[in-house]
Amino acid sequence: MAGKSKPKPLNVYLYIPNIIGYLRILMNCVAFAVCFVDKKLFSLLYFVSFVCDALDGWFARKFNQASTFGAVLDMVTDRVSTACLLVILSQVYRPGLVFLSLLALDISSHWLQMYSTFLVGKTSHKDVKDSSSWLFRLYYGNRMFMGYCCVSCEVLYITLFLLARKETDSLIDVLVNTATASWIYLVLLALLLFGWAIKQFVNVIQMKTAADACVLYDMNKKQ
Repeated sequence: MAGKSKPKPLNVYLYIPNIIGYLRILMNCVAFAVCFVDKKLFSLLYFVSFVCDALDGWFARKFNQASTFGAVLDMVTDRVSTACLLVILSQVYRPGLVFLSLLALDISSHWLQMYSTFLVGKTSHKDVKDSSSWLFRLYYGNRMFMGYCCVSCEVLYITLFLLARKETDSLIDVLVNTATASWIYLVLLALLLFGWAIKQFVNVIQMKTAADACVLYDMNKKQ
């Protein structure tokens, strides 16, 4: 009986979720190329690219086209697009170090999580069922909760970019002025900041958990 045929490399590259990933990269390239010329077009393209992040996962499950390449492509696209936006925000707000620190936390926590995932033999960086942190398990185990945190984070960054008027804007002043302009703005801003804060806290937990996994791997290897 003939063995089951393996998918060719070209077929994996042409998986529907991976094609969506390529389109996301293209949209982000165009978005950042026009970000200082047309803020509204930038925001639209960036947000559509972000929404497509959920679509590629749905297509991967729907058509059984999940792949390691797709997972890495998805994470790299997410991290690079967010990093670029944070760099821009660091140039239009003061203190800019706030956004650069958020960039460093985002990149380091996800890189460590991905590396430790493969180190311990897991197939997905979202497999955190063995974590001792209930918040970490909730974040990766509940799509609605994770979606709220991610949407809050990205929409907050887009909103801050749209609100920026000059390179000397104070981040605190812009947030306070926006919150006091209307009670509706206050509620929306509070919801965004709450989701954003949870995501940053999860990033810290993720970085510590992944670092612990790497250290434990080293200890076990020496025994």
